[in-house]
Amino acid sequence: MARYALITGASSGIGLALAEALARRGRNLILVARQRDRLESIAIELTQRFGVEVLFRACDLSEPLRLSGFLLELEEGERQIDLLVNCAGIGTFGPFLGQDWMTEQDLIEVNILALTRLCHAVGNSMALHGGGQILNVASIAAFQPGPWMSTYHASKAYVLHFSEALRIELKKCAIKVSVLCPGPTRTGFFAEWQRDEKPSDDKKLMSPEEVALYAVRALDRDRAIIIPGRRNRWIAALPRLGPRWLVRILSGMSNKAYCPR
Repeated sequence: MARYALITGASSGIGLALAEALARRGRNLILVARQRDRLESIAIELTQRFGVEVLFRACDLSEPLRLSGFLLELEEGERQIDLLVNCAGIGTFGPFLGQDWMTEQDLIEVNILALTRLCHAVGNSMALHGGGQILNVASIAAFQPGPWMSTYHASKAYVLHFSEALRIELKKCAIKVSVLCPGPTRTGFFAEWQRDEKPSDDKKLMSPEEVALYAVRALDRDRAIIIPGRRNRWIAALPRLGPRWLVRILSGMSNKAYCPR
């Protein structure tokens, strides 16, 4: 049975960079995102460049019924997934009460519910086939509360803690679980947040390709928490050094300074 790496959020940013990094290593891929045309173009390019099999499925993970259909296809298919990369994610910026509720609900559906459901479904399949590896993508936002990005920070904290817990639970099933916590990265996701930044500041951010390369190498070493970049590792560690009231205030000041006005 052929083995595949399943990557969600694979049409752009870190998800796309991870797909390329894994294809470069000869991994067959199943790419998932909302944009069918974009996925098809990526699949053709990666197949031609690296000679791997690249399948794709257009699926909006914020819609539970569509996710159910996709999971049923995986269950009935003959392709074994030995690496699951949950990279799809949504972010919102600004005061919580000022957000459109449907957007907030989509964030929870994608960042938390879809990720958890994929871990459950694919994890059970991995257990039946003798093991595998799961990489969930969180953020350094997971390490502190985030006023003016409250739902996003909370969702990433869930991903961090959930992944650490699964790592212990699934060890007996020979399933390795890691969580990737990148800092701000030069992606479309971050573009609006940094729109008032000076162009020179963009150079301080890691590229998706740098994050992906670091993550793939860390997976080889079975790292539990993967934080690319020394600066990001310091940012993730700082909340443990100060009182919680101060962490809340400083995080809120930082987020409010960059939120779209």
